[in-house]
Amino acid sequence: MPGIDECLLEAMTVNGARGAAVIEWTSGLALGMVGEVRDEDPEATAAETAELARMAAEQRAFAALDPGSDKSGAGPDEADGEPTVEDVIVTTRTCYHLLRFVDTAFDSGVFFYLWLDRREGNLALARIRLRDLCGRLALI
Repeated sequence: MPGIDECLLEAMTVNGARGAAVIEWTSGLALGMVGEVRDEDPEATAAETAELARMAAEQRAFAALDPGSDKSGAGPDEADGEPTVEDVIVTTRTCYHLLRFVDTAFDSGVFFYLWLDRREGNLALARIRLRDLCGRLALI
């Protein structure tokens, strides 16, 4: 199983990749980063991205619906403590920003962030590659 550094380097092979990071979403700390960083401030980029991930994961509006129940459950899935949101996509005129939540063996919220150039990247393929990377990522 590849670790953080190997997965970040592999993420940079996605067409249009400009930067990638693995970030702990409750604290906003980057566990690893590679490529370009907006405004040349990696700490600010990690913290701002974590704020978006935390907001998406904790809002009832984005919670998974439980078929057979009228309960929508906010935030983490009560069964396993993981966010019910799988990924978040933000598009701008020039970029795609993908955030994919990673299942961990420990009690922490981690997500993978991939920044793509919109002219060169393919959003659908990038989502598939990111899902596969996150499934193989070994966090110890």
